[in-house]
Amino acid sequence: MKICVFTGTRAEYGLLYWLLKDLQSDPYFELKLLVSGSHLSPEFGETYSQIEMDGFYIDEKVEMLLSSNSAVGTAKSIGVGVLGFTDALSRLEPDGLILLGDRFEALAAAQTALILRIPVIHLHGGEITEGAYDDSIRHAITKLSYLHATSSEEHRNRVIQLGEAPERVFNTGAIGLDHISRGKFMTLAEISKSLNFQINKDYFVVTYHPVTLADEPPEVAFLALLNALDVFENHQVILTYPNADDGGRKIISLIEEYAASRTDRIFAIPSLGHARYLSAVKHSSGVIGNSSSGIIEVPSLGVPTINVGSRQSGRLAASSVINCEPSKSAIVSAVSSAIGEGYKNATSNPYGQGNASRQIIDILKSVKFKKIKKFFDIKVN
Repeated sequence: MKICVFTGTRAEYGLLYWLLKDLQSDPYFELKLLVSGSHLSPEFGETYSQIEMDGFYIDEKVEMLLSSNSAVGTAKSIGVGVLGFTDALSRLEPDGLILLGDRFEALAAAQTALILRIPVIHLHGGEITEGAYDDSIRHAITKLSYLHATSSEEHRNRVIQLGEAPERVFNTGAIGLDHISRGKFMTLAEISKSLNFQINKDYFVVTYHPVTLADEPPEVAFLALLNALDVFENHQVILTYPNADDGGRKIISLIEEYAASRTDRIFAIPSLGHARYLSAVKHSSGVIGNSSSGIIEVPSLGVPTINVGSRQSGRLAASSVINCEPSKSAIVSAVSSAIGEGYKNATSNPYGQGNASRQIIDILKSVKFKKIKKFFDIKVN
């Protein structure tokens, strides 16, 4: 089976790592890799190089990001992506296309695959993030897809509610947890050496993405977060860049300015890479920001998450996730609670046990794709 896997961001690639390894090593599959989005952008660290260093061959690279910070630029980038993906997928002719999540880059790939009659296998459907237009994109990709691997039973039920037949929807758990069950963690000394930054205090890992739907101006909210970090002057901070959503480039300039004025305490980097990111989180005092990783993966590492603002509103979360408003006082209060003596680790992670990749492999080997996908009606008494 010729399976094409799409990745458009560093975070999505990190989640897909073990599935790519398993597809690569299984003689049943011919793996094709389609890389696009921020992976190819110097602004966001040209993270396609990490994919190649991990031992994967990139079959197609599709440039799609405009150098823009606006919603208009993002919408036009989707159009550029469709043009590029049409040529790439026509050349690859895969039997199926694997997509993860809710990004606009993935939406462009999914709609292209639909028209080219390439079945889409969607991971992480059925979730809710009310503060971003990613929420609508995720549900749209669900309807463009044939096969689904969700991160919880609640999410599986929601995909079925969207009209997808139960026999095509599987609860495999979150694929990012495979890193925690199968990966190797770096020591603190190894992390310091790899970053060329001496970590000699307790520290936080911080990632903040633009909120694209709710009334949460990126610059205002992120400045509140930075001001809150200054209260914890005995903690160092590892700051990673945001994604390529509109408003993200303004956050990058704020990160660079903030880090440059506090070089002994603050380290900024476009991307840690998923393995190094999880290692840094494992040794940290907490994760601060609004990344989905703070909700899905971090609880399994026994580290608190301070989830700032509305971007992840509605998402299923463990007890170790502390939600707060995007104001300095609220963030300071939440961080103080997280590092205080009263903090308790999550009793369990609702996103699974870290064996999603092998389940997906088994599902792919058993499925028979059909040209027509019937809508599944839920009977109401």
